Amino acid sequence: MADRQVIVNARLPQRPGLYKIAIEAGRINAITPQTEVITPQANQPGSLSTFTNVTDIKGDWVSLGAIDLQINGALGLAFPDLRVTQLDQLQDICELLWQQGISGFCPTIVTTSLENLHGSLAAIKTFQQQRRQQPRPNSAALLGAHLEGPFLNHAKRGAHPAQYLQPLTLAALKAVVGEFVDTISIITLAPEQAEAGVIHWLTEQNITVSLGHSLATEEQASVAFSQGATMVTHAFNAMPAHHHREPGLLGAALADPKVHCGFIADGQHICKTMLDLLLRVGRGQKGQTTDGLFLVSDALSPLGLSDGVYPWDSRQINVVEGTARLPDGTLSGTTLPLIAGAQNLVRWGLCSVQEAITLVTTHPRRAIRLPDIEVHQPAQLLRWSQSGNQLHWQHL
Repeated sequence: MADRQVIVNARLPQRPGLYKIAIEAGRINAITPQTEVITPQANQPGSLSTFTNVTDIKGDWVSLGAIDLQINGALGLAFPDLRVTQLDQLQDICELLWQQGISGFCPTIVTTSLENLHGSLAAIKTFQQQRRQQPRPNSAALLGAHLEGPFLNHAKRGAHPAQYLQPLTLAALKAVVGEFVDTISIITLAPEQAEAGVIHWLTEQNITVSLGHSLATEEQASVAFSQGATMVTHAFNAMPAHHHREPGLLGAALADPKVHCGFIADGQHICKTMLDLLLRVGRGQKGQTTDGLFLVSDALSPLGLSDGVYPWDSRQINVVEGTARLPDGTLSGTTLPLIAGAQNLVRWGLCSVQEAITLVTTHPRRAIRLPDIEVHQPAQLLRWSQSGNQLHWQHL
């Protein structure tokens, strides 16, 4: 990117009209509403001649890069198996994700042994320290780990190995977190199993609490939200089904304006009808926007590889057309990139391009309290366009 650049005739998600975005030294210097379409070749007031590079994107959308808050691995490396000796592989994953439009991600560590968990967290901590000292261009940032377990309900563990589940006591939690408080961004837990003070302790450590793999009732979930939980892990999956007299965990989450629900749009984890209902509810509660919802990939270690049979902890998964299952047929994840979920929603006619963009960029940032596109942000920008029911993106 040139030292000085200006992007004109841009649309920004959730903002009306067109905008001019000035960039200097790789950061956004100004975001200015346009009163009319700018023709860069014309000699207009407020000349663009001071910028070495003018890009007219002709009414396409501009956003920051996508954020994936739940991704379990890539290029054959599962994050629970990550060790300090594999940081070059982790860098390769960061570059792959960048190529897929991701500017930041939370490597997700599913339920595993304490030894594996701490080995992975130690590698993530070391990698973050290295990247703070030596940033790499064209590389997704590692935002902190997402622990999906081991504090899950046995009955809703899904593909998580039962032998490593732990009771949700404060002592067990502190043993799991250990010295890695600053390395962990999100913990998924089953609130109905929580000892008093657990959620409060996590929020004091600035760790986002997400509810999932749970049999929580509406009342139990609402108590957890009142104590500081603010997220739900893969809505609909690994939680009670909706019932008209017991809304359950997801019902409580959708009715609470403070809660952010992640969901998967690969067409396997949730059927299209339920995705449509989820988006409709999300729009209704937030004034015609889906602010309380965001997309995750839930991608497994074969992300970036072809379909086939791959190792997964002590078991194997079979990946067919991007969907991963255990030998007994249990759905364990996907290998579709995050933005593919946004493209699916547009292709299926379930949401607008603008909505789809926010579901992978703006909303996951809000869920972990990161700023959206604004002045002084690094100018790691994507350009989005639409042709028919197809959503396209490219790096700017």
